[in-house]
Amino acid sequence: MNLALDFSFYNWDLISNFVLKGLYFSVMLTVVATIGGILFGTVLALMRLSGKKWLVVPATIYVNGMRSIPLVMVILWFFLLVPAIIGRPIGAEVSAVVTFIAFEAAYFSEIMRAGIQSISRGQVFAGQALGMTYGQNMKLVILPQAFRNMLPVLLTQTIILFQDTSLVYAIGAYDMLKGFEVAGKNFGRPIEAYLAAAVLYFIICYALSWTVKRLHQKIAIIR
Repeated sequence: MNLALDFSFYNWDLISNFVLKGLYFSVMLTVVATIGGILFGTVLALMRLSGKKWLVVPATIYVNGMRSIPLVMVILWFFLLVPAIIGRPIGAEVSAVVTFIAFEAAYFSEIMRAGIQSISRGQVFAGQALGMTYGQNMKLVILPQAFRNMLPVLLTQTIILFQDTSLVYAIGAYDMLKGFEVAGKNFGRPIEAYLAAAVLYFIICYALSWTVKRLHQKIAIIR
């Protein structure tokens, strides 16, 4: 089989008209889902660590449930079922943002829970000795240290999240992969388009992984 690849159709106009629009959405989805996931995940982590059964049980069910379901299934369920329930479409982009925040919160929750538990009990007792309430202790003493300890892991999860944004292709959202696909179809070069998409995903994720590794080394030195 003679597979003749031709990448000569790639130029700046093609990239700006097809790829950049999708890349912008992929980056936006990654940033929004990371911020929303960390905030919601922190709440879930605090609920699981509260020791109060009425908070621990629902948070545990949510986290374990989300972590047991493939992301693409959650995306499809939300995209198909929610419009049927509310009686109107919500759009692929909105569906993707909500789904990713809800799904990633379960993973960020476990990271944050591990980070909080990594702080020595002496730090907690010191805050209590100063007269801090539980909320003040968490906000001023525990969470800042937990975020610093877990920063490399949080960033690693963000890289995985960026890779997973390609799954919104299943509901027709215009992400980076979709941009390459449309370009490939328009120019009759789908194989070259998918190969170029794979290369760009690799470059972005490798660069981010290298940055996280360097950051982890710096944090280790500071400790």
